[in-house]
This record gives sequence, structure tokens and C-alpha cells, in this order.
Amino acid sequence: MRHTWGKTKKFGWAMGLSLLFLAGCMEEATPVEESGTSDSAQTQQAEDSVYPLTLTDAAAEEVVIEEEPTVIVSMVPSNTEILFELELDDKVVGVSDFDNYPPEVADIEKIGGQEFNVEKIISLQPDLVLGHEGGLGLGGEGYQQLRDAGLTVYIVDEANNFEETYETISVIGQVAGATEEADAVIEEMRAEVAEVEELVAGVGEPKLVYVEVGSTPEIYTTGSGTFIDEILNLLGAENLAGDQEGWISLDPEAIVAKDPDVILTTEAAYVPDAIELIKTRGGFADVQAVKDDAVYAVDSDRTTRPGPRLTEGLLEIAQAIYPELFSE
Repeated sequence: MRHTWGKTKKFGWAMGLSLLFLAGCMEEATPVEESGTSDSAQTQQAEDSVYPLTLTDAAAEEVVIEEEPTVIVSMVPSNTEILFELELDDKVVGVSDFDNYPPEVADIEKIGGQEFNVEKIISLQPDLVLGHEGGLGLGGEGYQQLRDAGLTVYIVDEANNFEETYETISVIGQVAGATEEADAVIEEMRAEVAEVEELVAGVGEPKLVYVEVGSTPEIYTTGSGTFIDEILNLLGAENLAGDQEGWISLDPEAIVAKDPDVILTTEAAYVPDAIELIKTRGGFADVQAVKDDAVYAVDSDRTTRPGPRLTEGLLEIAQAIYPELFSE
């Protein structure tokens, strides 16, 4: 299913570097987050996906997978995207209410959100429930009910950067019986990251970038330890909020005072006129990004969801920051 990179954006530079995708493992980004059992430990435990397979998941549960799963319920959109990318979509019988990609998920049975429907999941008779560390708060009790009902539940570690995303893809490939496919996806993603890094190398003075991920009731952006911050670092840009950690609330005056060269918003899909709202915000007329009409919308899912489309998000942000490199 990994065809969107070349199919979505066709640039002269991409054709010239197309052999990179076949060349093997490339350089990658640095990692930082996700709790539970360490990703490296999970990957080591899962290194040989000969069944039965015993792993310790993000909930510190020892999980025994007796044989290759054939009926899977995916509890979060990122897990679902990975399963589809590994060409395991024919095994997926249930997904969360928040799943929106690929389009085929619209036809798959919905099992709820963070407070999922335990009875519905049991009725689907999955031989693997692929959970997520982010759901252990509200959904912890529900996961235990699924275990008590005799279902095999594996909780995937949360990922907050590219390296941890590669680990997640690898582990899901192991537990679901698609090790080679997972390795190929990771290899291609590494190559795509390296290609963009090569393209933007030596662009000169780093651009100061402000990324708005929330506008009401407060303005929010992302600091260090987030996908967007890592993407900006990979692109040689400076994150306006990079000196702070996580999701940060900012005063409009603070944004104006720092005078970013580029402004990005991830809200365009659900906030009407998101770009115009930023441009017309009080005081923003004097911001360099507004003067230069360098205010762009980027896809929230591609730039923050830990899955195979992260490299598309990297490319999308690269185009916004350096449009001159993609003008041909």
C-alpha cells in the first residue's frame, strides 16, 4: 500500500533520487518518548515471530500469541493505518470511532472511542485485540474485561517520534505475522526521510516556524518531544516553541513578538478559514509570515499520527517552509 509518496507529489527531484527507495536503510531521526516496556525491549522480544510468540506489552502484561492472528480489532487509528500498510486489512474486523484512514475503514465495524464497547469487541470474536498505551487511562478496565473474556490483548507502546514509530511498526508486524512487510515499510520511510533531509541540506539561515495546533478557547502549539518539533529539526528549521516541552498554550502577543518567518496550522480540516483567522488576528499583520503570505495549512493526521504517513507529513511541511525547492 506504500505508494502515496510518489503518487501524491511528483517532483523532478524525486525522480532523480528515486533509487534511494531501493537502496536500503538510510539515516534517521532521533527519538524521545513513549512509556511502558521500552520499544527496543519489545522489538528484541519479538525478533522472531515464530508462533507461539510471548511478549511483554506496554501495560507490562505478558502476552502469549499462540498462532498468527486472522481476526484483529484495532483500538486506535495509528494501529489501523499500520495494519493496512502491512496489507493486513482483510484481517481487521473492528476499528475505533476515530478511524478515518484509509477510506476503507468507513465500512469496518466501529467499537467506540477511548470508552470502547467491550461487548461489541467480544462479539467480533477477534484472536487479537491491538490496543494502545494512550488508552490505558479510560480504557484500562475495559482491556482487563477483554482479557477476562479470554481474548488476546496486546497494548502497543505510544510513539512520539520517528524512531519509536519504526519500533511500533516492527512490533505490530511481529505480532500480526507481517515481519518482512514491516521491515520494508520502515526501510522505505527511512529512505524518504533521508531524501527530504538531503533536499533541504544547506538551505541557509534557519527559518523560524510557528505551528498552531489549537486556536480556541486558547492558542496551542507544540514544543520539544513532539512529532512536529522533530520534523522541524529534520528540516533545519527552528520551532518557535522549541524551548518548551509538549503541547503549550501561547499568548498571541508572544507569537507576534517572536515574529516567525512561516506559520503553519493543523486545524484547516475542521476550523473554517483557519488560515484567514490567523492572518487577521490582532497584531499579526506585522508578523513576517503574514507579510510574506507564508501561512499554510498542513494535515494534522499526517504530521502527528505515529504511522506510515509521517513521511508524507514531513514532505508537506518541507514544501510549506521551502516552497522554492518544490517550484519545478
